[in-house]
Amino acid sequence: MKILVLNCGSSSIKYKLYDMEGEKVLAQGGVERIGLDGAFIKVTLPNGEKRQIMHDMPDHKKGVNVVFKALLDPEMGALKSLDEIDAVGHRIVQGGDKFNQSMLVDKSVEDGIEELCDLAPVHNAGHLKGIRAVDALMPKTPQVVVFDNAFHSTMPDYAYLYAIPYELYEKYHVRRYGFHGTSHRYVSKRVCEILGLDQADSKVITCHIGNGASIAAVLNGKVVDTSMGLTPLAGVMMGSRSGDIDPSAVTYLMEKLNMTPHEMSDFLNKKSGVLGITGISSDMRDVEAAANEGNERAVLALKMYAYRVKKYIGSYAAAMGGVDAVVFTAGVGENQTGLRADICRGLEFLGIEIDEAVNATVRGREAVISSPSSRVKVVVVPTDEEIVIARDTQALVAK
Repeated sequence: MKILVLNCGSSSIKYKLYDMEGEKVLAQGGVERIGLDGAFIKVTLPNGEKRQIMHDMPDHKKGVNVVFKALLDPEMGALKSLDEIDAVGHRIVQGGDKFNQSMLVDKSVEDGIEELCDLAPVHNAGHLKGIRAVDALMPKTPQVVVFDNAFHSTMPDYAYLYAIPYELYEKYHVRRYGFHGTSHRYVSKRVCEILGLDQADSKVITCHIGNGASIAAVLNGKVVDTSMGLTPLAGVMMGSRSGDIDPSAVTYLMEKLNMTPHEMSDFLNKKSGVLGITGISSDMRDVEAAANEGNERAVLALKMYAYRVKKYIGSYAAAMGGVDAVVFTAGVGENQTGLRADICRGLEFLGIEIDEAVNATVRGREAVISSPSSRVKVVVVPTDEEIVIARDTQALVAK
């Protein structure tokens, strides 16, 4: 079975084509700047070479069409006909409390995703455009949606509810949903395989730390808490997002800066976090380089970042009554060795002891980075959200 996985953003489409026999990646790439000047597709060839081609793409339908043309290209592609694609799987950021599992797309599912656009206006609108573009170009091909927050749907009500009048949850569905669920799902299972743990009897803390970042407490394979909330703004400090902040600080700043709610949301999402503290960049590589050159605010940002992740690890160990493994994944978690060490330092009382020498050598690969005597294992697991989407798509289409 050949499955195409699409991750459609507001102006971009990332894609991977799988042959599910052996889960082999046949083709991958992405289009960017849909609806903008300078749109292009970037294709990764089987030998690892990347090729970029400029292409006018006024909308997602044209963007998906450009992806299809690349897949059919004799040199860059992997297909002779689009009929070889058995199904298409999509990542959907926000399923609200309507969807707690992956679904085959039909009219009611499409309508449900559209109704949730209020909670994720940029993301869900982009996903819908991708679904409808595929439907227009390949109307007979089944499509499956995999929801980012579905893995977190096992959180108990006392963990996901905000302490505001209950009727606001009933009327507006205001609650904590969590995000990066497909990543947390993959790495929490994979770490148990690596360590030989029974997932049904395990306590795992997963740290998905990229430009966006979230932490999850996974007890016996089920999420009991996660750091993001109604939106991906809550939780730990991120590249350009503030993370947790006193709501009164928000209203105070709105008055002082004369900002509308939309402007303040933009400010907290795009101009805060590491970028806001350093004034340099939202990219942790740039911040680490600046810190190494003695930039005081870069040093401060790294301390703030590590401190906040460390607090969540401690609180989630308390929530689960202990911890067997801590997992680092995503761009920062997989590659920033110094930050991993800073996060783990001081957690020896929990049974976490990092092997500094081993940790310093691990970037972008699976490895146990805790010392042999560490009671809690610390593991780097590169995430693979696309294969989770492909597997769910295969399972639903095969039913």
